[in-house]
Amino acid sequence: MFHKEGTPSILLGTFITAIVVLASDSLIDTDWIKMTIKIITLIFLIIILQFFRNPKRTFILNEDQILSPVDGKVVVIEEVYEGEYFKDKRLQVSIFMSPINVHVTRYPMGGLIKFSKYHPGKFLVAWHPKASEENERTTIVVENQSFGEVLYRQIAGALAKRIVNYAQEGMQVIQGTDAGFIKFGSRVDLFLPLGTPINVVLNQKAIGGKTVIATKA
Repeated sequence: MFHKEGTPSILLGTFITAIVVLASDSLIDTDWIKMTIKIITLIFLIIILQFFRNPKRTFILNEDQILSPVDGKVVVIEEVYEGEYFKDKRLQVSIFMSPINVHVTRYPMGGLIKFSKYHPGKFLVAWHPKASEENERTTIVVENQSFGEVLYRQIAGALAKRIVNYAQEGMQVIQGTDAGFIKFGSRVDLFLPLGTPINVVLNQKAIGGKTVIATKA
């Protein structure tokens, strides 16, 4: 399966691949050059297809768990000051997504969308300490009875040039379902209440909608 956000890119990539293959057959006589061009073009198409893949996953809904919103590696677990929405200290868990990861964003928990805001910004590398405050990003707050308000932030990286966010204030959302997409390398930050038990460790691989990031205290 492929994510709907990839449809224009996949169609364009397929069209370019077909044109290049047909043109090389018609215009190039040297077999090895013709084959090299075809292989490079096919690799280009495969990269596009793998980037927009959206594997089907079965979710076990649990209001007492925070699931990973994305695929990637846990790069931050620390107490920080969150200054946009909460304006107090929170427990931050950050997941870095490389270009080869699935880039679908999923709701880490079910509940009511209390806040959703897009911020234009820079395109620092996603692991940069200031990326959470200075890069292009979206901030979303979900509330449920188990955790209260939990904030997650989609952050563009050096290559990411478009963040897609489906969350709108007042929506009721289901844990693990499609919340958006970030094109190319990026990061997602979670801001949890202090004292929340964390189930992951630094450098652990997380799977969106599967890996339990935290549980109710």
